[in-house]
Amino acid sequence: MHWTLPLTFAAAALGCLYALGCAWWVLKRREGDERLLRPYRAIRQGAAAFMRIQYGTIAIVGAVIFLLLWWIPRFGPATALGFALGGFCSGFSGMLGMAVSVRANVRTAAAARTSLAEALQIAYRSGSVTGFLLAGLALASVSGFYLWLESRGGGLAPLAGLGFGASLVSVFGRLGGGIFTKAADVGADLAGKIERNIPEDDPRNPAVIADNVGDNVGDCAGMAADVFESYAVTLVAAILVAAWRTPENPSLQLYPLALGGTALLACLLGGQFLRLGRSTRVGTALLRTIVLSLALSAAGYWWVTRALNLAPALFQAALVGLGVGLGLVLDTAYFTGLRFPPVQRIARASCQGHATNIITGLAVGMKSAAAPVLLIAIGVVTAHQLAGVYGIAVATTALLALTPIIISMDAYGPVADNAGGIVEMAALPEAVRRNTDLLDAAGNMTKALTKTFAIGSAGLAALALFAAYRLEFGVRGQSLQFSLDDPFVLGGVFCGALLPFLFSGLALEAVGKSAGRVVEEVRRQFRRHPEILQGTALPDYAHAVALLTRSAIAGMLLPGALPVMAPLMAALLVPWMPPGSMALLVGGMLMGAVATGLLLALDMGIGGAAWDNAKKYIEAGHYGGKGSPAHHAAVTGDTVGDPCKDTAGPAINPMTKVLSLMAVLLAPFLS
Repeated sequence: MHWTLPLTFAAAALGCLYALGCAWWVLKRREGDERLLRPYRAIRQGAAAFMRIQYGTIAIVGAVIFLLLWWIPRFGPATALGFALGGFCSGFSGMLGMAVSVRANVRTAAAARTSLAEALQIAYRSGSVTGFLLAGLALASVSGFYLWLESRGGGLAPLAGLGFGASLVSVFGRLGGGIFTKAADVGADLAGKIERNIPEDDPRNPAVIADNVGDNVGDCAGMAADVFESYAVTLVAAILVAAWRTPENPSLQLYPLALGGTALLACLLGGQFLRLGRSTRVGTALLRTIVLSLALSAAGYWWVTRALNLAPALFQAALVGLGVGLGLVLDTAYFTGLRFPPVQRIARASCQGHATNIITGLAVGMKSAAAPVLLIAIGVVTAHQLAGVYGIAVATTALLALTPIIISMDAYGPVADNAGGIVEMAALPEAVRRNTDLLDAAGNMTKALTKTFAIGSAGLAALALFAAYRLEFGVRGQSLQFSLDDPFVLGGVFCGALLPFLFSGLALEAVGKSAGRVVEEVRRQFRRHPEILQGTALPDYAHAVALLTRSAIAGMLLPGALPVMAPLMAALLVPWMPPGSMALLVGGMLMGAVATGLLLALDMGIGGAAWDNAKKYIEAGHYGGKGSPAHHAAVTGDTVGDPCKDTAGPAINPMTKVLSLMAVLLAPFLS
């Protein structure tokens, strides 16, 4: 066994052990008094109920696909087992991380009564459970499955099955959690803030528990499944590209795994330097930790490249990936930070009304996509010039190897958000709420950062998968030439370009329908029980959660099936089309989906976060503060931006990778 595999397994094990240690540390913190525990128990029960139903539904769909993969001879048991392994690890990392995050929210709220620094540590370490467990499982599953395939000598093609399993869980998890969280958020805002003029997270609102449940199932479990899939798929794509292009050099197949193990250790070390000090700038402390982890990872990449005696160009390609990551961090921080012009411009536009808030928010979102796309384009060209298609795969792996620290920051977000909600529902003093608001504002920035990270890396990963798709045909002796004067390629580009828009439309429609049901439920409870608004009776939180759960599960099925069915329908047309034409059509479909999907996802992800923080900027006392006309306009903008940034936008990247992996799996039927 080559020395890189023990290094990778050791790093993965250490990451998982660190995650469990963080979980133990968090659960040892105090929970607080009964005022805090009452809403916490309701959030915990609601989250557990939703996850049981969602993952039960995903398990049924997954079982059907597993049996089909096992039964179809061209796939076989190895591909089916890879599919099951990828799906299980993706779901498990999200569920365990979310279980700790739900338990951390009340502990963060209790700590915020006395110390902002302690509250930050609890929220961050609870996020580290998800981040490091996810990265450890991704590395261990891909490395272990790769080693098993090598030992049996049957080829590495079944690795695509592992990526497909992770992608399928990701797209359904992202959609189900995203529909739930944003329908609850929008419904609570419309029926509470706007119609009844009651504060956010007011316990009189029947949807308030569903809103807090949604933060966990969408931004913790959903994002964990999303980035696990991105990371695992990138490792798979890099290994396949190396195996099919340069089978005589096995070190190139092991290099991506070694990069992942090194970066995990670097992130573990960098995360220990998170300190708030005397400052209250939580976002600055979090960004400083990310940059330090990035620098340590770069040093580790240099050592691994030297130890494997590989060309310096590969280390330079890895640095290109890190540079793209740093650029994405800075761009997102600028467009979503409270101290920068884009958010303040949206807040200022709110003074003129709802329409100007929407127009300015749309403009900010569209402009925010420019720098990341240009950065990714420069990164792709530079990495290709350094080491060809494999250089692009290395750059993507180097970027996604930062997963432990990035996801730790993301999973921190819903903990901070829930802590603020619990403080509000417990009617604690304003000073405590100010502490949780500082944590929450930084959480909005880190959540936006993680979404941009996932979206940007997905664009790079999709290119590596496209290369794997072409190489699959090359291995079979069939060369694909993609030219826009070929009608099948052009038709595929148009069909692929349509898919992200159709997918997003279905997802947003599901949020709108579910939010409408929440609004009607809140109105019904207010109408039948007036004592709720008077504060003398509690709403029926459980009924609102159950109603929304059913609606979200139903809403995720159609858009989730779209990227699976599109290439499958093309494969069914093969007997009626000229030889090789469907392979060109599906390849064109991948190109169109990646191009429009990347732009649309960045626009919605960053723009939605800017809308959200513009509302928080006004709530901090600017332009009239809470309850002012500007605040009402900002709430409207936030309700538009929320499903964009938390449902449709981030779900596009797993959608494009499901599409790409389906194409790779179907390649034998298209040739």
